[in-house]
Amino acid sequence: MYLKLKIKFLFIGFQLFIFTSNAISIIIPRDTSYTTYQSWQKIKKTYPNIKIVERINDQSIIEINNIVYATVRDSLYQKRDLHLDIFRPKKQGKYPALIMLHGGGWRSGNKSMEAPLAQRIALHGYVTIPVEYRLSTEAKYPAAIFDIKAAIRWVKVNAGKYNIDTTFIAIEGSSAGGQLAALVGMTNNVPKFEGSIGVTTTKSTIHAVVDIDGVLDFLAPGSLNLIRKSNASDVDWLGGTFNEKPEIWKDASPIYWVNQHSVPLLVIASTQPRFHAGRDEMIDMMNQFNIYSEIHTIPASPHTFWLFYPWFDATFNYLISFLDKMHK
Repeated sequence: MYLKLKIKFLFIGFQLFIFTSNAISIIIPRDTSYTTYQSWQKIKKTYPNIKIVERINDQSIIEINNIVYATVRDSLYQKRDLHLDIFRPKKQGKYPALIMLHGGGWRSGNKSMEAPLAQRIALHGYVTIPVEYRLSTEAKYPAAIFDIKAAIRWVKVNAGKYNIDTTFIAIEGSSAGGQLAALVGMTNNVPKFEGSIGVTTTKSTIHAVVDIDGVLDFLAPGSLNLIRKSNASDVDWLGGTFNEKPEIWKDASPIYWVNQHSVPLLVIASTQPRFHAGRDEMIDMMNQFNIYSEIHTIPASPHTFWLFYPWFDATFNYLISFLDKMHK
Protein backbone atom coordinates (compact mmCIF):
# COMPACT_ATOMS: atom_id res chain seq x y z
CA MET A 1 0.00 0.00 0.00
CA TYR A 2 1.33 3.38 -1.01
CA LEU A 3 1.37 6.18 1.50
CA LYS A 4 1.37 9.73 0.14
CA LEU A 5 1.78 12.68 2.41
CA LYS A 6 2.01 16.33 1.50
CA ILE A 7 3.42 18.75 4.03
CA LYS A 8 3.67 22.43 3.33
CA PHE A 9 5.67 24.83 5.42
CA LEU A 10 7.31 28.23 5.04
CA PHE A 11 11.02 28.74 5.69
CA ILE A 12 12.81 32.06 5.02
CA GLY A 13 10.51 32.97 2.16
CA PHE A 14 10.62 29.53 0.56
CA GLN A 15 8.06 26.74 0.56
CA LEU A 16 9.24 23.16 0.76
CA PHE A 17 6.87 20.49 -0.46
CA ILE A 18 7.59 17.04 0.95
CA PHE A 19 6.06 13.97 -0.65
CA THR A 20 6.59 10.50 0.81
CA SER A 21 6.05 7.34 -1.22
CA ASN A 22 7.49 3.95 -0.34
CA ALA A 23 9.49 5.65 2.44
CA ILE A 24 11.36 7.79 -0.14
CA SER A 25 11.08 11.51 0.58
CA ILE A 26 11.06 14.00 -2.28
CA ILE A 27 11.79 17.57 -1.29
CA ILE A 28 11.16 20.20 -3.96
CA PRO A 29 11.91 23.74 -2.81
CA ARG A 30 9.55 26.43 -4.07
CA ASP A 31 10.02 30.18 -4.11
CA THR A 32 6.50 31.63 -4.16
CA SER A 33 7.50 35.29 -4.23
CA TYR A 34 6.36 35.90 -7.83
CA THR A 35 2.65 35.76 -8.61
CA THR A 36 0.31 37.97 -10.58
CA TYR A 37 -1.25 39.29 -7.38
CA GLN A 38 2.11 40.10 -5.79
CA SER A 39 3.17 41.88 -8.99
CA TRP A 40 -0.02 43.93 -8.83
CA GLN A 41 0.69 44.81 -5.20
CA LYS A 42 4.14 46.11 -6.11
CA ILE A 43 3.07 48.44 -8.91
CA LYS A 44 -0.50 49.50 -8.10
CA LYS A 45 0.59 52.75 -6.41
CA THR A 46 2.49 53.84 -9.50
CA TYR A 47 -0.23 52.59 -11.85
CA PRO A 48 -3.49 52.94 -9.86
CA ASN A 49 -5.80 52.19 -12.81
CA ILE A 50 -4.39 48.81 -13.77
CA LYS A 51 -6.46 45.63 -13.60
CA ILE A 52 -5.35 42.02 -13.45
CA VAL A 53 -6.12 39.99 -16.56
CA GLU A 54 -8.28 37.18 -15.24
CA ARG A 55 -8.99 33.74 -16.64
CA ILE A 56 -12.12 33.37 -18.76
CA ASN A 57 -14.80 30.72 -18.92
CA ASP A 58 -15.51 29.95 -22.55
CA GLN A 59 -17.10 26.67 -23.63
CA SER A 60 -15.52 26.86 -27.09
CA ILE A 61 -12.11 25.89 -25.72
CA ILE A 62 -11.00 22.71 -23.97
CA GLU A 63 -8.61 22.86 -21.02
CA ILE A 64 -6.54 19.92 -19.81
CA ASN A 65 -4.26 20.46 -16.81
CA ASN A 66 -1.15 18.85 -15.36
CA ILE A 67 -0.29 16.35 -18.06
CA VAL A 68 3.02 14.64 -17.32
CA TYR A 69 5.39 15.20 -20.24
CA ALA A 70 8.59 13.84 -18.69
CA THR A 71 10.02 12.40 -15.50
CA VAL A 72 13.45 13.37 -14.23
CA ARG A 73 15.48 11.33 -11.80
CA ASP A 74 18.56 12.29 -9.83
CA SER A 75 20.31 11.50 -6.59
CA LEU A 76 18.42 14.15 -4.63
CA TYR A 77 14.85 13.94 -5.91
CA GLN A 78 14.76 10.30 -7.00
CA LYS A 79 11.73 10.84 -9.27
CA ARG A 80 10.12 14.09 -10.39
CA ASP A 81 7.25 14.51 -12.87
CA LEU A 82 7.13 17.60 -15.09
CA HIS A 83 3.76 18.88 -16.25
CA LEU A 84 2.12 20.99 -18.92
CA ASP A 85 -1.37 22.35 -19.56
CA ILE A 86 -3.23 22.39 -22.87
CA PHE A 87 -5.85 24.86 -24.09
CA ARG A 88 -7.34 24.09 -27.51
CA PRO A 89 -10.36 24.99 -29.60
CA LYS A 90 -13.24 22.56 -29.15
CA LYS A 91 -14.03 22.69 -32.86
CA GLN A 92 -12.48 19.77 -34.72
CA GLY A 93 -9.47 20.44 -36.90
CA LYS A 94 -5.70 20.75 -36.75
CA TYR A 95 -4.31 23.87 -35.09
CA PRO A 96 -0.82 25.38 -34.81
CA ALA A 97 0.73 25.32 -31.35
CA LEU A 98 2.29 27.83 -28.98
CA ILE A 99 4.53 26.64 -26.15
CA MET A 100 4.32 29.15 -23.25
CA LEU A 101 6.85 29.86 -20.48
CA HIS A 102 6.19 31.87 -17.32
CA GLY A 103 8.61 34.36 -15.78
CA GLY A 104 9.91 34.73 -12.25
CA GLY A 105 13.67 35.18 -12.44
CA TRP A 106 14.26 31.47 -13.16
CA ARG A 107 13.38 30.67 -9.52
CA SER A 108 9.73 31.59 -8.98
CA GLY A 109 6.41 31.73 -10.82
CA ASN A 110 4.41 28.86 -12.27
CA LYS A 111 2.69 27.86 -15.50
CA SER A 112 -0.77 28.93 -14.30
CA MET A 113 0.32 32.56 -14.73
CA GLU A 114 0.21 32.00 -18.50
CA ALA A 115 -3.39 30.74 -18.45
CA PRO A 116 -5.25 34.04 -19.14
CA LEU A 117 -3.14 34.70 -22.23
CA ALA A 118 -3.21 31.02 -23.25
CA GLN A 119 -7.01 30.93 -23.17
CA ARG A 120 -7.39 33.97 -25.39
CA ILE A 121 -4.85 32.76 -27.92
CA ALA A 122 -6.63 29.39 -28.02
CA LEU A 123 -9.83 31.23 -28.89
CA HIS A 124 -7.98 32.66 -31.88
CA GLY A 125 -7.25 29.19 -33.26
CA TYR A 126 -4.09 27.91 -31.58
CA VAL A 127 -3.31 25.09 -29.19
CA THR A 128 -1.56 26.83 -26.31
CA ILE A 129 0.67 24.90 -23.94
CA PRO A 130 1.98 26.44 -20.70
CA VAL A 131 4.94 24.35 -19.54
CA GLU A 132 6.37 23.67 -16.10
CA TYR A 133 10.17 23.71 -16.00
CA ARG A 134 12.63 23.21 -13.15
CA LEU A 135 13.54 26.43 -11.37
CA SER A 136 16.88 27.37 -9.84
CA THR A 137 15.75 26.33 -6.37
CA GLU A 138 15.67 22.81 -7.77
CA ALA A 139 18.14 22.70 -10.65
CA LYS A 140 20.58 25.15 -12.23
CA TYR A 141 21.16 26.04 -15.86
CA PRO A 142 20.74 24.31 -18.32
CA ALA A 143 18.14 22.00 -16.72
CA ALA A 144 15.24 24.30 -17.66
CA ILE A 145 16.32 24.19 -21.32
CA PHE A 146 16.36 20.39 -21.27
CA ASP A 147 12.87 20.39 -19.74
CA ILE A 148 11.38 22.77 -22.29
CA LYS A 149 12.86 20.93 -25.25
CA ALA A 150 11.52 17.67 -23.79
CA ALA A 151 8.08 19.28 -23.64
CA ILE A 152 8.31 20.27 -27.31
CA ARG A 153 9.26 16.73 -28.29
CA TRP A 154 6.33 15.40 -26.24
CA VAL A 155 3.96 17.77 -28.05
CA LYS A 156 5.15 16.52 -31.43
CA VAL A 157 4.75 12.87 -30.52
CA ASN A 158 1.27 13.47 -29.03
CA ALA A 159 0.10 15.97 -31.65
CA GLY A 160 -2.63 13.74 -33.07
CA LYS A 161 -4.32 13.34 -29.69
CA TYR A 162 -4.58 17.09 -29.13
CA ASN A 163 -5.34 18.33 -32.69
CA ILE A 164 -1.92 19.94 -33.13
CA ASP A 165 -0.52 20.85 -36.54
CA THR A 166 3.21 20.23 -36.09
CA THR A 167 4.13 22.19 -39.22
CA PHE A 168 4.00 25.28 -37.02
CA ILE A 169 5.05 25.25 -33.37
CA ALA A 170 6.09 28.57 -31.84
CA ILE A 171 7.37 29.37 -28.36
CA GLU A 172 6.55 32.36 -26.15
CA GLY A 173 7.92 33.44 -22.81
CA SER A 174 7.70 36.41 -20.49
CA SER A 175 10.65 37.88 -18.54
CA ALA A 176 12.88 34.93 -17.60
CA GLY A 177 10.55 32.84 -19.73
CA GLY A 178 11.30 35.17 -22.65
CA GLN A 179 15.03 34.55 -22.27
CA LEU A 180 14.34 30.82 -22.15
CA ALA A 181 12.07 30.94 -25.20
CA ALA A 182 14.68 32.82 -27.20
CA LEU A 183 17.46 30.43 -26.18
CA VAL A 184 15.34 27.39 -27.02
CA GLY A 185 14.45 28.87 -30.41
CA MET A 186 17.97 29.96 -31.32
CA THR A 187 19.41 26.54 -30.43
CA ASN A 188 17.29 24.52 -32.84
CA ASN A 189 19.22 21.38 -33.79
CA VAL A 190 22.07 22.03 -31.34
CA PRO A 191 22.57 18.57 -29.77
CA LYS A 192 24.05 19.71 -26.45
CA PHE A 193 20.82 21.53 -25.54
CA GLU A 194 18.48 18.62 -26.25
CA GLY A 195 19.08 16.70 -23.04
CA SER A 196 17.97 13.10 -22.62
CA ILE A 197 14.75 13.28 -20.60
CA GLY A 198 11.28 12.37 -21.81
CA VAL A 199 10.60 11.57 -25.45
CA THR A 200 13.82 11.36 -27.47
CA THR A 201 12.54 9.97 -30.78
CA THR A 202 12.07 13.36 -32.43
CA LYS A 203 13.70 16.80 -32.42
CA SER A 204 12.61 19.87 -30.47
CA THR A 205 12.76 22.19 -33.48
CA ILE A 206 10.34 25.14 -33.36
CA HIS A 207 9.40 27.74 -35.97
CA ALA A 208 9.11 31.15 -34.26
CA VAL A 209 9.94 32.89 -30.97
CA VAL A 210 8.06 35.50 -28.94
CA ASP A 211 10.13 37.16 -26.23
CA ILE A 212 8.14 39.36 -23.84
CA ASP A 213 10.66 41.53 -21.98
CA GLY A 214 13.30 38.84 -21.58
CA VAL A 215 17.03 39.62 -21.65
CA LEU A 216 18.78 38.39 -24.79
CA ASP A 217 22.41 38.94 -23.78
CA PHE A 218 23.71 38.52 -20.23
CA LEU A 219 27.00 40.03 -21.35
CA ALA A 220 25.51 43.27 -22.72
CA PRO A 221 26.37 46.34 -20.61
CA GLY A 222 22.73 46.86 -19.65
CA SER A 223 22.76 43.46 -17.95
CA LEU A 224 26.38 42.82 -17.02
CA ASN A 225 26.89 46.20 -15.35
CA LEU A 226 23.91 45.91 -13.00
CA ILE A 227 24.75 46.03 -9.31
CA ARG A 228 23.73 42.62 -8.01
CA LYS A 229 23.33 41.07 -4.60
CA SER A 230 25.05 37.75 -3.99
CA ASN A 231 21.69 35.97 -4.26
CA ALA A 232 20.59 37.71 -7.48
CA SER A 233 18.29 35.53 -9.55
CA ASP A 234 20.54 35.28 -12.62
CA VAL A 235 23.63 34.59 -10.51
CA ASP A 236 21.75 31.85 -8.67
CA TRP A 237 20.41 30.24 -11.86
CA LEU A 238 23.72 30.40 -13.73
CA GLY A 239 25.64 29.01 -10.76
CA GLY A 240 27.88 32.00 -10.10
CA THR A 241 28.78 35.53 -11.10
CA PHE A 242 30.10 36.45 -14.52
CA ASN A 243 33.64 36.56 -13.12
CA GLU A 244 33.17 33.07 -11.74
CA LYS A 245 31.32 31.51 -14.71
CA PRO A 246 31.89 33.66 -17.82
CA GLU A 247 31.44 30.74 -20.20
CA ILE A 248 28.04 29.90 -18.68
CA TRP A 249 26.82 33.51 -18.91
CA LYS A 250 27.70 33.55 -22.59
CA ASP A 251 26.30 30.08 -23.23
CA ALA A 252 22.91 31.10 -21.79
CA SER A 253 22.68 34.27 -23.91
CA PRO A 254 20.43 33.74 -26.97
CA ILE A 255 22.33 36.34 -29.02
CA TYR A 256 25.39 34.09 -29.29
CA TRP A 257 23.38 31.35 -30.97
CA VAL A 258 21.97 33.41 -33.84
CA ASN A 259 22.84 31.89 -37.22
CA GLN A 260 21.48 31.56 -40.74
CA HIS A 261 19.05 28.88 -39.56
CA SER A 262 17.55 30.92 -36.71
CA VAL A 263 13.79 31.38 -36.62
CA PRO A 264 11.74 34.62 -36.75
CA LEU A 265 11.60 36.64 -33.54
CA LEU A 266 9.04 38.96 -31.98
CA VAL A 267 10.16 41.12 -29.05
CA ILE A 268 7.48 42.87 -26.99
CA ALA A 269 9.20 45.18 -24.54
CA SER A 270 8.45 47.34 -21.53
CA THR A 271 9.94 50.79 -21.12
CA GLN A 272 12.34 49.45 -18.47
CA PRO A 273 15.87 49.67 -19.99
CA ARG A 274 17.46 46.80 -18.06
CA PHE A 275 15.30 44.28 -19.93
CA HIS A 276 16.46 45.54 -23.33
CA ALA A 277 19.94 44.07 -22.90
CA GLY A 278 21.13 42.63 -26.20
CA ARG A 279 17.86 43.30 -28.01
CA ASP A 280 18.98 45.73 -30.70
CA GLU A 281 22.27 43.91 -31.30
CA MET A 282 20.47 40.59 -31.73
CA ILE A 283 18.01 42.10 -34.20
CA ASP A 284 20.94 43.51 -36.17
CA MET A 285 22.51 40.05 -36.33
CA MET A 286 19.25 38.52 -37.52
CA ASN A 287 18.95 41.20 -40.18
CA GLN A 288 22.36 40.17 -41.52
CA PHE A 289 20.93 36.68 -42.09
CA ASN A 290 17.66 38.09 -43.53
CA ILE A 291 15.65 36.52 -40.71
CA TYR A 292 12.35 38.23 -39.96
CA SER A 293 11.97 40.09 -36.66
CA GLU A 294 9.76 42.66 -34.97
CA ILE A 295 10.21 44.90 -31.93
CA HIS A 296 7.30 46.61 -30.19
CA THR A 297 7.62 48.67 -27.01
CA ILE A 298 4.52 49.12 -24.85
CA PRO A 299 4.39 52.82 -23.82
CA ALA A 300 4.64 53.78 -20.14
CA SER A 301 4.79 50.15 -19.05
CA PRO A 302 6.26 48.32 -16.04
CA HIS A 303 8.19 45.10 -16.49
CA THR A 304 5.16 42.85 -15.84
CA PHE A 305 2.87 44.72 -18.25
CA TRP A 306 1.48 41.59 -19.96
CA LEU A 307 -0.33 40.54 -16.77
CA PHE A 308 -2.47 43.68 -16.58
CA TYR A 309 -4.87 45.93 -18.39
CA PRO A 310 -4.44 48.39 -20.12
CA TRP A 311 -1.25 46.86 -21.58
CA PHE A 312 -2.58 43.35 -22.16
CA ASP A 313 -4.60 44.19 -25.26
CA ALA A 314 -1.61 45.61 -27.15
CA THR A 315 0.50 42.63 -26.07
CA PHE A 316 -2.12 40.19 -27.31
CA ASN A 317 -2.59 41.98 -30.62
CA TYR A 318 1.12 42.12 -31.39
CA LEU A 319 1.48 38.45 -30.51
CA ILE A 320 -1.46 37.24 -32.59
CA SER A 321 -0.48 39.39 -35.57
CA PHE A 322 3.02 37.92 -35.51
CA LEU A 323 1.86 34.31 -35.13
CA ASP A 324 -0.68 34.64 -37.93
CA LYS A 325 1.95 36.23 -40.17
CA MET A 326 4.44 33.45 -39.50
CA HIS A 327 1.81 30.71 -39.88
CA LYS A 328 0.66 31.31 -43.44
